[in-house]
Amino acid sequence: MPRLEHALILGGGIAGTLAAFALAAHAESITIVDRDHFTEGQHHRKGAPHARHTHVLVSGGARAVDELVPGMTKSLLAAGAQLIHMPSRYLTLSPDGGWFPRFPGTQFIIGCSRALLESTLRARLREHRHISTSTNTDVIALTGTAAAITGARLRDRTTGEVRELTADLIIDATGRGSGAAEWLTALGLPAVPESTVDPGIFYATRLYRAPASAGSSFPGVNVQTSPILTPDIRRGGSLIPIENGLWTVTVAGAGGDHPGIDDAGFTSFAASLPHPVLAELIAAADPVGPAFGFRAHANRRRHFDRLRPAPQGFVALGDAYATFNPIYGHGMSVAALAALALRDTLRQHGPTRTPLIQRRIAQASDNAWTMATGQDLRFAQTIGPRPGLAARLGYRFQDWLLAKGMHIEQVSAAQLDIFTLSATPRQALRPGVLVRALLGPRRRGLPAPPFTEAERRVLISAPN
Repeated sequence: MPRLEHALILGGGIAGTLAAFALAAHAESITIVDRDHFTEGQHHRKGAPHARHTHVLVSGGARAVDELVPGMTKSLLAAGAQLIHMPSRYLTLSPDGGWFPRFPGTQFIIGCSRALLESTLRARLREHRHISTSTNTDVIALTGTAAAITGARLRDRTTGEVRELTADLIIDATGRGSGAAEWLTALGLPAVPESTVDPGIFYATRLYRAPASAGSSFPGVNVQTSPILTPDIRRGGSLIPIENGLWTVTVAGAGGDHPGIDDAGFTSFAASLPHPVLAELIAAADPVGPAFGFRAHANRRRHFDRLRPAPQGFVALGDAYATFNPIYGHGMSVAALAALALRDTLRQHGPTRTPLIQRRIAQASDNAWTMATGQDLRFAQTIGPRPGLAARLGYRFQDWLLAKGMHIEQVSAAQLDIFTLSATPRQALRPGVLVRALLGPRRRGLPAPPFTEAERRVLISAPN
């Protein structure tokens, strides 16, 4: 199988770094270009303003990362990241107003700061001598023709010097602000088709020092909004344990209903959620710094896979290809699955079939896209194509299955397989699962969060 002489990755965030691991065995040399300056250790980068917010890897994404970087999740856990099994260590308020019971499951999320994930990935990347990084550098254009992209035009952010760098394969991982669609048009290609669904989400996140009584295995908590009970009001939030005994707490609203980022505004918004448990928990904890607010970008998909003619030598992944409503926690995992699709397609077909690589990356994004946009379109505030008859029937099936999963472990496990991007709906909803759902009871969830006695004492310890 032929190898690439040189691969160029535009963007050195998580998607770009994972792409480098995917290419490591298929290129003689790899250059990563990024506008930020990377330093060793854990830092929040200017180029990732949302980095202070809650970040998780769902199990499908975590397994993809381990495929690309063997032992990566073990390294994260050794550094303090939290392995949160679902649903035994993750308490969720369902859209019908009841809490899911806890039982052992095979799926999980990994809770850690983005800074920990990025620093651990970069430490492993430095083991590859044929991968270099050019920092403090802007990408200002792609070079080549409409038939084949051959490189990029770069500008040093300090000196202003402009240079061109050529490569056999160019990966756009510059994130949601990517200019690739315009750059391709400038080379004579048609406009890149786009799909957009905007839920108008604004979210705020604050770090808290967990109380000593919480111990090392306190569960994550997810308070979902309900398109069933309150389709005109969208408030929700989550608490995720991360490294160093910290909790990252995020609250979100939509349609101009924004959480405050001062002490009173953040706390009162948490208390106003469909259940006040997050407010009760943070009352028992100590804040670590201020809250940070962020206007979430829309679900947006740039369909580079649909370009006709499709240029050779160019692929987009990560947020440069698709962005998702962050409240679902899928962004990093989709980037990992896309990088895995890149690696596997190179293994099977070599480096010359870049349009096929782009289609495989699109397929790796499909499940998360369907979940995010389908759920967001159920709310009145969302801007996007209104659901048709088929979608509305799908919602009814989804609500029915969710209610069945409350007390049928096999059904709940199948839903978690889908949510954690470990299986497609076709793979997870096997005939046996659907038969169990048909024959099993339909009951509401639990009336209160299913804390253990020890966990409940954390709430009791909160000052009045």
